[in-house]
Amino acid sequence: MYISESYLDFVIKKIEELKNTQIDNINKAAEIIAKSCIDGGRLYVFGSGHSHIVAEEIYARAGGLALVKAMLEPELMLHEMPNKSTYLERLTGYSAGILKLYKVDCKDTVMVISNSGRNAVPIEMAIGAKKIRCKVIVITSMRHSSVVNSRHSSGLRLFEIGDVVIDNCAEFGDASFKINGLDTPIGPISTISGTTIAQTLISTAVDIMIKNGFKPPIFKSSNVDGADKYNNDLFDKFYSSIK
Repeated sequence: MYISESYLDFVIKKIEELKNTQIDNINKAAEIIAKSCIDGGRLYVFGSGHSHIVAEEIYARAGGLALVKAMLEPELMLHEMPNKSTYLERLTGYSAGILKLYKVDCKDTVMVISNSGRNAVPIEMAIGAKKIRCKVIVITSMRHSSVVNSRHSSGLRLFEIGDVVIDNCAEFGDASFKINGLDTPIGPISTISGTTIAQTLISTAVDIMIKNGFKPPIFKSSNVDGADKYNNDLFDKFYSSIK
């Protein structure tokens, strides 16, 4: 007998938990994103390691909001060496340079994703964003982050910094699906729940913008005939420079 159905039930249960416990926080965060966009700002999204996938999920894609900028730093991703980002995200001083390079300012909202919420780089990203008076949205695992110590000199964990904190409902250690005969759990959930949160945020924020009389720029699929010129106009307008 295959366990595929059991794993899908596990995923569905987590998404239902997310819906039942985090909808108020998602709506609050969507309001913040919508206000930034209406006021001439953007949503900057950052995550290191596998958390970068959540940032990439809502960046420059079909149906995506063109006012989203993903801060995808190669050194903090996984395609060069798998454990490189693990080491680098514990270093202090890294995030200040990223914020300067992307020219983030007070009109913008910064969303930081970290399952553990304990490492220096995402924590400093949130602290740095707040210093320049940005609103900060956090996606993290409260089951994990609330029981571990910070690796940042401030002693703060990511959930202690955000203006709005969204719990991704992942278990401690993220991988939490158990198979008989295997001691180590598998099936990490943070990417599934994190991308679900991110797309729900964008959908909700776009709806709020429209209801407030602001027409947000949305990408079409590049694989739909006639979409290239439409999308290229958006790229020229919103991505011709870092800001």
